[in-house]
Amino acid sequence: MEKLLIAFLRRYVRQGSLTLTAASGNHYTFGDGSGPPLAVRFISASAQRAVLLDPELKLGEAYMDGSFVVERGSIADVLAILLRQDATPAPRWAWPPRLARLVLRRLQQFNPRSRSRRNVAHHYDLDGRLYSLFLDGDQQYSCAYFESADTSLDDAQLAKKRHLAAKLCLKPGASVLDIGCGWGGLALYLAEICGARVTGITLSEEQYRRAQSRALERGHTQDTTFRLLDYRDTEGRFDRIVSVGMFEHVGVGFYDTFFAKCAHLLADDGVMLLHSIGRKSTPGTTNPWIAKYIFPGGYIPALSEILPRIERAHLIVSDVEVLQLHYAKTLAAWRERFLAHREDVIRLYDERFVRMWEFYLASSEMAFREGDMVVFQIQMAKRKGITPATRDYITHEEARLRAVEARQTPPLRLAGE
Repeated sequence: MEKLLIAFLRRYVRQGSLTLTAASGNHYTFGDGSGPPLAVRFISASAQRAVLLDPELKLGEAYMDGSFVVERGSIADVLAILLRQDATPAPRWAWPPRLARLVLRRLQQFNPRSRSRRNVAHHYDLDGRLYSLFLDGDQQYSCAYFESADTSLDDAQLAKKRHLAAKLCLKPGASVLDIGCGWGGLALYLAEICGARVTGITLSEEQYRRAQSRALERGHTQDTTFRLLDYRDTEGRFDRIVSVGMFEHVGVGFYDTFFAKCAHLLADDGVMLLHSIGRKSTPGTTNPWIAKYIFPGGYIPALSEILPRIERAHLIVSDVEVLQLHYAKTLAAWRERFLAHREDVIRLYDERFVRMWEFYLASSEMAFREGDMVVFQIQMAKRKGITPATRDYITHEEARLRAVEARQTPPLRLAGE
């Protein structure tokens, strides 16, 4: 097995400098010697064999369990090298698990109400103190919007909310539905800064309680309502609908249901904005390690999977923006903050949990930096002419909102701190 692994790595790793110490104690070096040298070690032959046969699942498991150790550099550096290589076909012995996942992907994404609630609880109902250790002050758990290279995480998350609000073309008093509202930061922004009346829905009990508490603390219980509710069970009519970071949990088999429901809820002169992670290539499958340990039932769509469903719901796509590297920067900031609080996380959970989340943040960052992942912002309406004729309005509205933010006391970016 060791010979097979080494033969594959010699063919696959052509760039960078990676030294592997096998479970046998033998040392091997791969790459062209460029970049900082990295060194890794397999502690056990069983872990080495498992990673060889199913690397997409077993590398993360081996890192979590401590049987794959990074001795020089970080796991993020190692994943960057692995994802940066020129495309090389997977070895034949790794085909069976990949084919099985392709065949079973619809079953893995089957998310009826009860399963959706369990999937959400798996990730979002963790100890609330965990998220406060690495997110921005407003606890935005989605891609930030970096307006310049030196923008801080807090300012980039505020810019994200401003960017979304500008695209919604809001007027004071407008009714807004926030599908997958998280801890309520965007909903409160739309109420405080834009004067909207917002209903936020979530399936996470932890997020629901915190969002309600924040609305009470901020004096926005009259114009901001949070509900523990599935999107399929939502009723009413809304001038605007926004969904940020929730669509990844819907599942391809429910896309028609999702957009049909949104079209039913949206006013005839309404605007909807969908912010979702996407893949820049063709449809695929969810990384098995992510599906097992981080986001069960989750799936990252291609545009070709989204747009036909929007069309079938009789919605018009009025604007599409692709954020290419913003999430890589966001995840890098989260990972840096998370690791700075490593001991705090160990006290909340344990060392294995820390390695699991370090691998999650690092692998996600490199998927955006070196791999297939991007972020889509898709604006929709029921008829033409609802949004302005040119995109200049976004810049103008962002400038207006920035001026409103400046009059807030304390500054809005400190919300929740």
